[in-house]
Amino acid sequence: MKKLFTALVFVLGIFSGLSAQDMGAPDKSPMDMAYFPDDFAHHRKFAAEKIEFDRAIIRVSYSRPAANGREIFGELIPYGKVWRTGANEAPEIKFYEDVKLNGKSVKAGTYAMLSIPGEKEWTIILSNDVDQWGAYSYDDAKDVLRVQAPASQLEDKVEHFTIQFSGKGKGKKEGVMKMAWDQTLVEVPFTF
Repeated sequence: MKKLFTALVFVLGIFSGLSAQDMGAPDKSPMDMAYFPDDFAHHRKFAAEKIEFDRAIIRVSYSRPAANGREIFGELIPYGKVWRTGANEAPEIKFYEDVKLNGKSVKAGTYAMLSIPGEKEWTIILSNDVDQWGAYSYDDAKDVLRVQAPASQLEDKVEHFTIQFSGKGKGKKEGVMKMAWDQTLVEVPFTF
């Protein structure tokens, strides 16, 4: 019985090793998610306004490419061309309720988020085409919304493309979606 058990463990070990070797390599640009509010799972108060949250208002799922010493904007990511706003698939942004991005209304739902980087200003695009790899199949006929957002220079470099949210304002339900990579920061204000 003991020999049978040892043989079974050995055979299972061989098969599990073969399965692991057949697995493909993981994406080089890891997936990440950003939420507003960032700790939505815990009932909390929003700054001094005492606005309480018990769920997310916005969620972005995206891949985080690394700079790896490359010149990013204007070189790797050309100015004036549609970019997937990250790596791999175009990011998905989900609004759990109607919001306004930089003053323009967006209905609750899930959209692909792309952008057109510029030196001083970016165009942020929300598209109904949520299943697209990069921006290769981008079709402007599927645009839901385009908004302008200012781009500024950071003093320190951000190695991995990052999306984060912050709240601001007194007496209003508002925040900012921040996108940073290399020495570029783009801020998209929103209200809900």
